[in-house]
Amino acid sequence: MTRKRYIVLLRGVNVGRAKRIAMADLRKLIADLGYEHVRSLLNSGNVVFTGPAKPHDTVAAEIEEALVLKLGVASRTVVLSCDDLDAIIASNPLLDQATDHSRLLTFILAGPHSREAVETLCGQDWRPGAMALGERAAYVWCPEGILDSPVVAALGKKLGDATTTRNWATLSKLHTLCQELPA
Repeated sequence: MTRKRYIVLLRGVNVGRAKRIAMADLRKLIADLGYEHVRSLLNSGNVVFTGPAKPHDTVAAEIEEALVLKLGVASRTVVLSCDDLDAIIASNPLLDQATDHSRLLTFILAGPHSREAVETLCGQDWRPGAMALGERAAYVWCPEGILDSPVVAALGKKLGDATTTRNWATLSKLHTLCQELPA
């Protein structure tokens, strides 16, 4: 059977008091679903692992259902392959101007409909910040901070829960972790 390396990003876990999940419980939950080499990063629902090659929406549905049944937490789950993350990393045109990777956000898009929903935002002037759109992600540079960024607010309004966001530092660490997994 063909094996695959996966990255799972849970939306909105361990932010404030809502949707609290211990990463040890999340790793066990994924391992109990039959996946291997399960590793988490930080305390915000970032997991890499290997397992049988399946459609991403199947993997996401398995994890979302287990989260509710076993941990009592509902969370939108975005699944990427290592190849998907490679492409997202390689496609970021804002790296040259983003001097602080904790303020360079990547909105992972759920699909083509999400991309179409935000295309109109690309032509706007977001200075001193910036926005660029890739195939699977929207990249946002927030030099004056994330909370007050008008582009972050506009993207959040357009995408709702059809996205999850990670800063560039976290995505880079996930990329490294994924590359370390056995193929």
